[in-house]
Amino acid sequence: MRAEKRKKKPKWLKVIGILFLVLLIGAGGYAFMVYKSLTDAVETMHQPIDREKSDKRPEKITLEKREPFSVLMLGVDERSGDKGRSDTMIVLTVNPNDKSIKMLSIPRDTRTEIIGTGTEDKINHAYAFGNEEMSMATVENFLDIPLDYYIKVNMEGFKDIVDAVGGITVNSSLAFNQGGHKFAEGANNLDGDAALAYVQMRKQDPNGDFGRQDRQRQIIQGVIKKGISVNSLTNFDDIFGALGKNVRTNMTFAEMKDIQKNYRDAAGNIEQMTISGNGQTINNIWYLIVSSDEQQRVQNELKAHLELK
Repeated sequence: MRAEKRKKKPKWLKVIGILFLVLLIGAGGYAFMVYKSLTDAVETMHQPIDREKSDKRPEKITLEKREPFSVLMLGVDERSGDKGRSDTMIVLTVNPNDKSIKMLSIPRDTRTEIIGTGTEDKINHAYAFGNEEMSMATVENFLDIPLDYYIKVNMEGFKDIVDAVGGITVNSSLAFNQGGHKFAEGANNLDGDAALAYVQMRKQDPNGDFGRQDRQRQIIQGVIKKGISVNSLTNFDDIFGALGKNVRTNMTFAEMKDIQKNYRDAAGNIEQMTISGNGQTINNIWYLIVSSDEQQRVQNELKAHLELK
């Protein structure tokens, strides 16, 4: 997948931290209400995992020391009675020393060992087997790097977030119909229902999962852009309410503030990485097979960015 031009790249640090803080800029008569709504949302979003640190780190990272860190972003399709699978898996590594972020989208059909089951399967199935913990352990094993944090977004409920910011605009690379909605090539104004249909389309896209991942990033980027606008100050309660319902993370409020304070310079230099493979059918199931050489290439690049020996 081609990287977007820098000026159009999503400001991923704001996904991690600034999105939860930037509405405080409004201050004035809104200050107390915004802060109260913010802290309530963060408290709801906070969902610890059953480990202190990654097994691939000798010690837990210290954000105050500006150490490089990593995040696994999961876009999960959750429905009633089914906790779903992680349709989107994005790894972010953040290095404040060279002021950069690397972003890797892992195709959901990638065949790998699912840590904790002793079997090989599609990497996105790890979430269905063992929630965030198994997803993190499986991706850590696949990439041979530690993952310090996760951010899980309920893609089914993401429409609430889109509506809360008053809708978004995306630029589609092709025209298609999905879920009763028509999308033109070029600019499209989307409400929540249309945004959900936009990211759900897969079969009509010649780029398959890669195209779907790109549309999901467009939606997230659009929400961030609208969410940090001055006009969104009047909608802060709806925005934080929607985030509280649909986003979960093991980051604490204190860690979010440390990231915003100590890592903001990295947001201006975001590099999108890709991982390639070949399709193969095994036991009547289609998988993406990543060669050992390609896997090693990606591992080495991420390790260097995290300054791991």
